Amino acid sequence: MKFVRFLAILPIVAVCFRAGAAEKLPSHLSYPQEPTVIEYAVDPTWPQRPESFGAPGGVPSIVVDREDRIWCLERCDEPVQVYSTDGKLIASWGRDRFAGPHSLRFDPEGHVWIADFQRHTVEKFTTDGKLLLTLGTPGEAGEDKSHFYRPTDMAVTPAGDIFVTDGYGNRRVVHFDGQGRFVKSWGRYGSGPGEFVLPHMIVVDSQGILYVADRNSGRIQLFRQNGEFIDQWANLIMPWGLSIFGADEIWCCGTSPQRWYSNGEYPPPKDQIFMRFSSDGKLRQLWTVPKAEDGQEKPGECNWLHAIAVDSQGNVYLGDINGKRAQKFIRSAAP
Repeated sequence: MKFVRFLAILPIVAVCFRAGAAEKLPSHLSYPQEPTVIEYAVDPTWPQRPESFGAPGGVPSIVVDREDRIWCLERCDEPVQVYSTDGKLIASWGRDRFAGPHSLRFDPEGHVWIADFQRHTVEKFTTDGKLLLTLGTPGEAGEDKSHFYRPTDMAVTPAGDIFVTDGYGNRRVVHFDGQGRFVKSWGRYGSGPGEFVLPHMIVVDSQGILYVADRNSGRIQLFRQNGEFIDQWANLIMPWGLSIFGADEIWCCGTSPQRWYSNGEYPPPKDQIFMRFSSDGKLRQLWTVPKAEDGQEKPGECNWLHAIAVDSQGNVYLGDINGKRAQKFIRSAAP
């Protein structure tokens, strides 16, 4: 009889156990138990910028090199700054060398290229700052084989060809061979395919395709190296900064689409965003950061976001113009 009574209470125990489990786990969840979204959190201690560099200036360019060192181009007394991923200063140079530094890039051989829009030059350096080549005529603006008018950026192919966005004064892309000899140029003012309003940044992918951020028209335009227009990505972002990483991942920062000139004025950026595209133009990732007010920037906020780079761990580095600083955003969650 005791054995029979024991069997009789087993279903009751099982029901109670299931009821207890149900109380611990809701009947439905409104969030994924495993992260599915990539998020970023600012590292407020990065970088450890020395006071000897003088008053902070705008940071128009950031690049990560093959050794995961972060190169910042800042409009200050010591414009070229190299930091580790944990923010320690590794090297610096360029004092009294530039007037309006705008973009820093590496070529496949590891040389440093810097566009100076106020000197109307694009120059090639060793990594410790020795000048190797100058394109354009220092201090002279123009639109021919030997002159730029406020150039903004450059991309160097594995074959050594150099493509310069001659953007603030002219509206063209200028092609030079590996020895710095003029090959051709293309582009004119306009909003049609292959035309430019302000060609602001340029990168080249592993297939040799050129991506030009035509900032003021809100387009990224794609070209073959002979100047043939391929495609454009429009109505997605006002592209300020442009970089390429990994398997032809195109990273872009700026603001969401807006008219550059409206009701008789130039409105400021309304927000601050960065995006990752695949080379076929599909948007793969989007993240926003708060828009700061001039002089009131807090860690994690951006103000006239201008530059973007990514390290081997997927952390993102951003450079501000009005915010006058570089910041590191640490990647977290999601595969």
